[in-house]
Amino acid sequence: MNAVNATSPGPTLGIHGLSFSAGGRRLLDNLDFSLRAGGCSAVLGANGAGKSLLLRLCHGLLTPSAGAIRWDGELLAERHLRRQAIVFQRPVMLRRSALANIIYPLKLVASLDRRQRTERAVEALERFRLADLAERSARVLSGGEQQRLALARAWACRPEVLLLDEPTAALDPASSAAVEAAIHTFLQAGTKVVLVTHHMGQARRLAHEVVFLASGRLMEQAPCQDFFTRPATAEARAFLAGEFIW
Repeated sequence: MNAVNATSPGPTLGIHGLSFSAGGRRLLDNLDFSLRAGGCSAVLGANGAGKSLLLRLCHGLLTPSAGAIRWDGELLAERHLRRQAIVFQRPVMLRRSALANIIYPLKLVASLDRRQRTERAVEALERFRLADLAERSARVLSGGEQQRLALARAWACRPEVLLLDEPTAALDPASSAAVEAAIHTFLQAGTKVVLVTHHMGQARRLAHEVVFLASGRLMEQAPCQDFFTRPATAEARAFLAGEFIW
C-alpha cells in the first residue's frame, strides 16, 4: 500500500523536450512529462538510464542541452530553486556540529533572525530523532545519522519539492528504515518527493507513481501498483524481471 496520494497542493514540475548531452553522447533524450504536486514519484531504471542526471537538472545544477523545466508553467529560476531541496546518496556535511549544519543553510535561504534559526534547527533535530547529537561533529556521525541530518536540514528549509538521489543505497536495513520514516515526515506535510532508487520494495512503500527511464528516454509514467503488476512496455517488463537494460 502506497504512502500517500498525489492530491496535496503545491507546484508542478513540467519536463518539456528535455535533453542533455556530454562528451558527444546524448544522456537524456527528449523527456516530456509532468511531476504533479504532492506524493512521491519514484524514478526507476538501470544504471546509466539518466535518473540522477534528471534530478540535477531539476535542481538547476546542470543546464539542459535542449528543452526546458517549468515550475507551475514558469521557466525554472533561482526563486523556484529556493523552494526545493536535494539530498544525495552521500550527503555533504560541513565541518561543524550537527546543529550548525542546519543553522548555516537557514541563514542563507530563510529570512529568520538568529534566535528563529536556532529554534527551527533544534526542532528539526528533535523531529528526526537527532537531538542528542546536536553538538557532535556532523562528519563523525554514522552514514544513517548523516543521511537523517541531511533530511533534517532540508526539512528546516521548508521545501515544496524534495529531490532524493538513492538516499539509502549505502545503509543497513535499520538505518534505511529510519530514513524512510524521515521521508514520510515530508510526505505527511504535503511536500512533493522525487525519489531515485534501485530498491523496488522502497519504491512500492513510498511512491504513488513510477517514472521509468531506459537509455535516457522515458518509457513509462504510471501509478505505482500498475507499473509493478502490469508494466506497459517490454523495457519495463525486462527491468522488473532483472534483465540488463541500457
